[in-house]
Amino acid sequence: MTPWLISLPVLAVVAVSTRVALRTRSGVGTRILLGVSTVVAALAVVVLVLASGAGPVVADTAAAAAAADEPASAANWAALMGAAIAVAGSSIGAAIAVAYTGSAALATMSERPELFGRAMVIVGLAEGIAIYGLIVAIILIGSG
Repeated sequence: MTPWLISLPVLAVVAVSTRVALRTRSGVGTRILLGVSTVVAALAVVVLVLASGAGPVVADTAAAAAAADEPASAANWAALMGAAIAVAGSSIGAAIAVAYTGSAALATMSERPELFGRAMVIVGLAEGIAIYGLIVAIILIGSG
């Protein structure tokens, strides 16, 4: 938990400095951002190669017995990863859908205010995408 709390101010400083660099000198800021993105992508590939090449981890019997009692043990990491992807993907999709339908609903209501109910139903249907992702995540976690 502590490394995450320490990294938050660092990430904020990096985000602000990147924004300033992109606004002041567009060519230099873009090149810096592209270089940092390339380095992060290369490091991600290295971690992926190292993780895929590693053998199985053997634990002692006391740690294995303790891990068997935990609901989120190493055995169901794939279900948890699938649940996280389902929630993240559906939330991003719902956000995009609500952005488009919400702006269209506001444009419609500015011309014809009596269509408020219909417009909100359409925006609510777009929000249902996130609920479907949450349901899939619950099913995945329950099966893991």
